[in-house]
Amino acid sequence: MRFVWAVAAFVLAAVMIGAGIAQRTVFQGPKSVATGIAVHDTTPYILIDGAVLNTSSGTPTFRAAGDGPVFAAYGRTADLQAWLADASYESVTVGAHGKVKTTLVKPDAAATTDGTGTGTDATTATAAGTDTTSGDAAAGDAAAGEATGGGDAAVEGATAGRNPAGSDLWLEEFQQDDLLIAPLSIPATMSVLVAADGTAPAPSDLSVTWPVANTTPWAGPLIVGGGILMALGIVLYILGIRHVRRSRGPRRKGLPMPVTEPIDIAVDNAEKGVISSGQTGRRRALTGRRSLIVIPAVAVSALLFTGCSSDAWPDFAGSPTPSPTQTVVTQEGQNDPAVTESQAERILSRIASTVADADTKLDLALASTRLDGAMLAERQTNYTLRTAIADYKAPSAIPTKPVFPLLPEANDGWPRTVMAVVADKDNKTASIMLMTQQDAWSDYKLSYMSNLEAETTLPDLAPSYIGAPIVAPDSPFLVMQPDQVAAAYADVINKGDESEFAAKFDATGDQFRTSIAADRQKRLDEFNATGAQTGTLTFASAAGATAPVALATLESGAIVAVSLTETDTVQPTTGDAVIKVGENQTVKTLAGVDQSATGFTTTWGDQLFFYVPSQGSTEKIRLLGYASDILDAKVIK
Repeated sequence: MRFVWAVAAFVLAAVMIGAGIAQRTVFQGPKSVATGIAVHDTTPYILIDGAVLNTSSGTPTFRAAGDGPVFAAYGRTADLQAWLADASYESVTVGAHGKVKTTLVKPDAAATTDGTGTGTDATTATAAGTDTTSGDAAAGDAAAGEATGGGDAAVEGATAGRNPAGSDLWLEEFQQDDLLIAPLSIPATMSVLVAADGTAPAPSDLSVTWPVANTTPWAGPLIVGGGILMALGIVLYILGIRHVRRSRGPRRKGLPMPVTEPIDIAVDNAEKGVISSGQTGRRRALTGRRSLIVIPAVAVSALLFTGCSSDAWPDFAGSPTPSPTQTVVTQEGQNDPAVTESQAERILSRIASTVADADTKLDLALASTRLDGAMLAERQTNYTLRTAIADYKAPSAIPTKPVFPLLPEANDGWPRTVMAVVADKDNKTASIMLMTQQDAWSDYKLSYMSNLEAETTLPDLAPSYIGAPIVAPDSPFLVMQPDQVAAAYADVINKGDESEFAAKFDATGDQFRTSIAADRQKRLDEFNATGAQTGTLTFASAAGATAPVALATLESGAIVAVSLTETDTVQPTTGDAVIKVGENQTVKTLAGVDQSATGFTTTWGDQLFFYVPSQGSTEKIRLLGYASDILDAKVIK
């Protein structure tokens, strides 16, 4: 009976192991599915809609190959379409029945620099509808079907030559020969732009590959269970052999035998010259052979067990239940934020790198590619002074990260504004700055940057993934319109507590106002000590030429960035008096002379950030940060 059970165990083990191995091999199916994208080979740009990458489940892998380096970037579909508004390009979308189709889009004649052109369809080509499957992740090499129609007409009206590399619009970009992006998981609201250099035709060898989740949850239990049954069968087989050997067949009854004495076999054999190992030796030998049979069976089971990966076992744990998190509700109709956190850090790094290079070379044209408004005006003066004065100090470097917090404008159009607070670990300070992008083809430019005051508390801001709307300069929903803040604060600086606007601004912790008052008094005392009999020194503050920018906060208030100018005027009071600048190399360089019979004006530029509460609030307007630098010095005419 033991042999019967052993054979049954062997047969069942073979069936179970075979079934488990078959699930992991011949019955498992392909590991990936790939589809080719058919495009014309004459357009400089290809726009692949995010829905194309989501036509199959799983995380897609995108491949693009051409004759040289391949460029690819992804971003919001509306942004990419705006960037391509004045160019011909291939639009790859998902058509009826889930088929991938290619449409030639020609430039819109009405497309302008506001980036709102939409383009017009010209030719449609449907990609080969047959997906290719492969057991290898390299199935992305599947050949793309040939596009039909269009031909050479695909480039008609194209605006080629604009290289997409380095644009601030892209959330992420890639460039290399035989480009492979794995994984490339984007929502349907985003798209992928593929090009060579904007002049040469875009790569036409495009494919998308998705992994196929072919789990075999019972392969592991079958293989391991079969191994256990095989070991059990071997044990039963050994026990059967042992039982047969012990039985020695049937025993017969014989005639009565005389009683004899026990024979000492060892002595008898010794007398005959024979050495016998005895029955104990035979049993030990049999036991040793059985061990050799059992050990390989256990080893085979262990090898089969270790060969099963996690997808070969049932998932008894199930999917974890996500814990609830606090959410911020987006206002109905609100647009998407202008940038993401990683995008903002990349843009800041590019600005800082370009400006640092311009500062080294004293290249104002280079600086103007990344600076605007008050920031550019201050750089212009600094370069002039450093050209004439050898030891004049260079501007401080622009900090890049960490960014905390980030407040992008929620805007699908242009211009777009982004506010960021960046820490400077070296100087243990923090800077608040505003960047603006004028249109889809422009880079972001830094227009305002100030140092936060030591005890500054920022108001509550919307998360960076939601953004904030821009506040109109003449908004009546704040305690003061943004376009009036600069002039009102300048009046407070000029008149102090006697100003009609003094009660609207919080003087607590306003170090800027305090430092201006102390500096003016010090210089006035010094001037009066030597020149009060022959001249006058006056001070005046006024709103700057740079337009104010305001972003909304969660309390319906706004962070407002403004510019001010501070002007010092020195004039003689008698006809015989002459105003000399003395050792002041800054004024001498900017004015071009070291003395004047009419006097001098020296102008400083201030960049200020305020928190302006909402209408009806009991809070006052608070100064958040400030920066000041010389702008100009002139002879009074």
